[in-house]
This record gives sequence, structure tokens and C-alpha cells, in this order.
Amino acid sequence: MSKTTVRYFETEDILHIAIAGGPESRTIELSPTITVELDDNDEMIGVEILEASAFLRDAVLESIQARTMRILEAAT
Repeated sequence: MSKTTVRYFETEDILHIAIAGGPESRTIELSPTITVELDDNDEMIGVEILEASAFLRDAVLESIQARTMRILEAAT
């Protein structure tokens, strides 16, 4: 398995996550800002996230909020 690499292109606000090496055969658009890159075997080899700063902010805050709610519910 290849080492995962993460590259952020600040000027364009694009995050690219390369999961495996090899040529890209096709892509699937999961949303207008998220594209999955697939190889010839339809294995995911990469992900491209446009407007990455907003996506990461929202994803992190959502995760933290969910964990906080679970802790608060467990404490009562």
C-alpha cells in the first residue's frame, strides 16, 4: 500500500489527498466540491476537495459538537 500524501494549494483553496499511486482512470463527483479519483479497478486512489478551508472547518466543528453532545449525555 502506498503512503498517503496530503497537499494543500492555498491560492486555490484545494486539498488533494493521494491514497495510492497509479494512474487515474475516472472520477466520481460526490458533491460540487468533492471529487473521488479511481483507478482501473474502481479503487479509490485520491480525493480532491474544493473550498477546502470551509469544508474542514465545518467537518471539524461538526465532529467536535457530536463528541461534546455524547459526553454531556453520558454525564447525565
